[in-house]
Amino acid sequence: MAKSSTWYSRFAKAASHFCGRPRVFTLAVAMIVVWVVTGPLFGFSDTWQLVINTGTTIITFLMVFLIQNTQNRDTEAMQVKLDELIRATKGAHTALLDLEELEEEELDAFRAKYEALATQARARLKRGEVDTDSPEA
Repeated sequence: MAKSSTWYSRFAKAASHFCGRPRVFTLAVAMIVVWVVTGPLFGFSDTWQLVINTGTTIITFLMVFLIQNTQNRDTEAMQVKLDELIRATKGAHTALLDLEELEEEELDAFRAKYEALATQARARLKRGEVDTDSPEA
């Protein structure tokens, strides 16, 4: 299977990996400290405040897109892995594959079914019974 081939995917992955390092956090804190220390030199002027506001706004704006890209990729990979576990498990309900693509009402119906199963299982546990079966079997 091919690795990420688009320039944006490669860039987002590398940037999120880089930005998540402790050294980058330390650099960000150092930049804020330098900004605070230079406050008296600039008389805590509006321009001095505008520098940090503009810089942090731009960085935050760009990081939102990088984080969202990384989160989307991670979520999709996890969904595929979960789908494979469902597919490969004997007795599992393959209708549960790809649930993230269902409409809200359909998803609510599945959730209600599993909430009912959980309620029944908890009741069995309170009676001292085991909770390791397949109720539909």
